[in-house]
Amino acid sequence: PSDKQISSCDPALRPIIRRRARSLPTSPERKRAAVRCQVPGCLSRMNRVRFADALGLDLTEVKVFQSGEDPSIPLHVLSRLSINSDLWYSSLDLEFTMQCLVPDFQQPADCMDFSSRLQTQQVCLERVTSSDLGLSGTIHVRNIAFEKRVSVRYTFNQWKSLHELAAQWHSSIPEKNGQDQVDVFTFFIPVPPFLLQVCSVVQFAARYQVNGQEYWDNNRGKNYSLTCRTHPLKMPRECEESWIHFI
Repeated sequence: PSDKQISSCDPALRPIIRRRARSLPTSPERKRAAVRCQVPGCLSRMNRVRFADALGLDLTEVKVFQSGEDPSIPLHVLSRLSINSDLWYSSLDLEFTMQCLVPDFQQPADCMDFSSRLQTQQVCLERVTSSDLGLSGTIHVRNIAFEKRVSVRYTFNQWKSLHELAAQWHSSIPEKNGQDQVDVFTFFIPVPPFLLQVCSVVQFAARYQVNGQEYWDNNRGKNYSLTCRTHPLKMPRECEESWIHFI
């Protein structure tokens, strides 16, 4: 038989046609006629710019409000505007209070007799500062010998019980006479948060041990004391926006 008489069950082959994907159609109300050029005698049309996402959908949506219709504002936006308004009109600055330990004495380094006290006592507190974690301070001792030990003895309950910690060597500096040296030691007294109550008191004294001798700086027998007091803090108006994020 000839090739023309041979029958086959295979489907007829069709050429593969690749078509470019079309953007999704826009909604009827978004379809607009092409804008024509307004110049007299010009019959060309002006090109329109349309922004679409990967699926061909418009990135913008126009909402037309009728007369007397109010726009819908999300509740979280209204609440934030309300809080900001209250903060704005309540006061110029927001004021807070916190408890902190305040020295009941003048810083020894600011006293005129600091050098003479060091010469007499061999040891003298220089300065102490307080924070929400505890007390930090520096102590000066005369360099009588290389081997020495400096410590701080303190109490939270009027010496009913006491604690003592070792100070750490920080540096050496010359005395004012230029002949002898002074060693500077630092210390840190941790203060538990539950002890930071109004009118609570922390007392301490500096102890210096060298060459088998012992010297003290106890603020001329009165001990160094710090009393917990209320301290006001003010927050400027420009910081209010940052606080709103934490409310």
